[in-house]
Amino acid sequence: MRPILLKGHERSITVVKYNYDGDLLFTASKDHVPSMWRAENGERIGTFNGHKGTIWDLDVDRFSARLLTASADASVNLWNCETGEILHTFKHHGPVRGVAWAEGGNMFASINDPFVDHNAQISVYDAPIDATVTGYSYSDLPRLEIDLPKQSDGRVVKPTNIAWLNLNEALFVTFDNGAIRLYDPVTGEEMEEIFPHEKKINRVSFNRDKTLFITSSADFTAKLFDVVDLYHLKTYKTDRPVNDAVISETKDHILLGGGQEAMSVTTTSGKVGKFETRFFHLVYEEEFGTVKGHFGPINALAINPNGLSYASGAEDGYVRLHFFDKSYLDMKDPVPEALQEGEEEEEEEEEEKSGYDDDDDDMEEVRKQ
Repeated sequence: MRPILLKGHERSITVVKYNYDGDLLFTASKDHVPSMWRAENGERIGTFNGHKGTIWDLDVDRFSARLLTASADASVNLWNCETGEILHTFKHHGPVRGVAWAEGGNMFASINDPFVDHNAQISVYDAPIDATVTGYSYSDLPRLEIDLPKQSDGRVVKPTNIAWLNLNEALFVTFDNGAIRLYDPVTGEEMEEIFPHEKKINRVSFNRDKTLFITSSADFTAKLFDVVDLYHLKTYKTDRPVNDAVISETKDHILLGGGQEAMSVTTTSGKVGKFETRFFHLVYEEEFGTVKGHFGPINALAINPNGLSYASGAEDGYVRLHFFDKSYLDMKDPVPEALQEGEEEEEEEEEEKSGYDDDDDDMEEVRKQ
């Protein structure tokens, strides 16, 4: 596997994400400056300067024209991808943890942590796709605010990820207590809640059609679900916290990234810390390979929509762009303990040649009686 090392950040990586077409790679870290790269060769196209805090999340629109970045400086910046200029800054009441474009690109949702007297919130803002053409004036006031108060026991539950489901039917939000909630994007009402994990959900990833999603948790597992009814399908178990997991678009494979807690990294070697990307079979839940290279826990993973490469970002501040070998691309997944069509035919032929039949045994029993 041929990796390209992307050296563009000074601190640990927080998120890596491909655009819809798979030709651009967006990365962000705790150094306040997101970057844009060419996915084919790792060449850095440019940076987005303007934040004063850690970038926790980003999302690029369908046509790679506008970028959203969520920052710990309590703001979401809307950028022009071509020029790198800030189109608007949306202020929040606390550090912003996640951001996501709605289908159609005319609005987006964000989540922020509680801060001082303000509770954690989910916010939906208008951002028309033709705003620059029509001269639309962006509003700092969200079209919808969903307050997330403390629980009955006084515990503060913080949102960790946000996404839109198909046709913008619901807002999908994960939390640090292992919960997943669905909210109505019009009324703000809670529609459903499940608890798939015992600990914090670090990241959630969807397949391209948004029919499946996979959650990554600090409870050492990643779980695959059906989007329609939130039905649990598969569990991928590891021996370390899982920080991110992605679903391959071209193979029935899952990529997992994680490692020990960042505070313990300096006391162990790269081998002991288990900082590799792990490959699991989607259906059989079996691990069949690993890719090493990082010197810290992997915080973010992204696989190219064309299935030819993937990117990983870690606590060591590097982004590694990996291109799959031909042997991997041509590999066929074995079907465990199952006879192939040819083998079944051979067995039937052997039975016919030997003249053995279950009915013969039955007739013999009748004669004896």
